[in-house]
Amino acid sequence: MARLPNHYPVFEHWYKTYAWILDRVDKMPKNARFSVANRLAALGLDITELLVEAIYSKEKAPFLRRVNIEIEKARMLLRLCADRRYLSLEQHAFVVREMDTVGKMCGGWLKSCEG
Repeated sequence: MARLPNHYPVFEHWYKTYAWILDRVDKMPKNARFSVANRLAALGLDITELLVEAIYSKEKAPFLRRVNIEIEKARMLLRLCADRRYLSLEQHAFVVREMDTVGKMCGGWLKSCEG
């Protein structure tokens, strides 16, 4: 039987990062909440779901590749949020570091699946 998703370090790290993102999304101005903020929240949920699918799937690589693509999309939206001052520069730097960590963890997991 597969372990629960929260026993995977990459899932745990992403879960905490996503919770942080949701806290910031909730505080964005109303005009951003129905566009950028909603899309960012949805991307975060997509990443969460893809990680769960990777955990429970025999073929993990396609899900992990998709996680990396979704992380890139989220990075772009977070940069836009910083440029529009929905996030401070410090907040943006923090979340980018956290997402880089998740990306590296997924990359390592992907390499172990392929090699």
